[in-house]
Amino acid sequence: MFIGHYAVGMAAKKWAPKASLGTLVAAAIWLDIVWPIFLLLGLEHFRISPGITKMSPFDFYDYPLSHSLIMALAWAGLLGLLYLMLGKNDNKGAWIVGGLVVSHWFLDYIVHRPDLPILPAEQGFMNHRYGLGLWDHPAVAIPLEVALFAAGFWLYLTSTKALDSKGKWSLWAFGAVLAAFYVASLVSPPPTNPNLVTLMALFQLAFVAWAYWIDDHRKATGK
Repeated sequence: MFIGHYAVGMAAKKWAPKASLGTLVAAAIWLDIVWPIFLLLGLEHFRISPGITKMSPFDFYDYPLSHSLIMALAWAGLLGLLYLMLGKNDNKGAWIVGGLVVSHWFLDYIVHRPDLPILPAEQGFMNHRYGLGLWDHPAVAIPLEVALFAAGFWLYLTSTKALDSKGKWSLWAFGAVLAAFYVASLVSPPPTNPNLVTLMALFQLAFVAWAYWIDDHRKATGK
């Protein structure tokens, strides 16, 4: 899932008005932020296997540090605590930040083939992987993710108001660019260079920075 993760980050602004959109988006995509870092360090691995699912050519056979459920919970606790330590007097926001991190695993569970581990290490009877596999059912997966993104965008739009023209148009540009990337991922041929995939995953940090900038030009109506 791609824009679906951004959707829950944007939607969360309604319930965490003190948190910046950049923080909420970063939490929602956090597992995909640390994943390319672990790839570069040689701690996790993946393969490009065209046809492994109808929508995604990636074989995520080794990513327990970024995408196991237990590590998602650990990352959630870390980011929630960090949010509080940075001077945010916002206990509710900290819980939401942590919840967004964990939401990533469950959204991936909906679309991934059974490749998501529970534990960060293989442990006997717990050595199972999970995923409902909607990436093999595009007629369901695509409308679901589009609807999720539309709902998340609308919730952020209606939970904030623009302070200036930058706050208005940058938000719509943000949504349009994310949508364009999503469409491109659906219609483009499978990549052939794993290093390019890693760099594109790191490029999501640019969206996080953009989200911070957008939020600086908008005001949460629930504050």
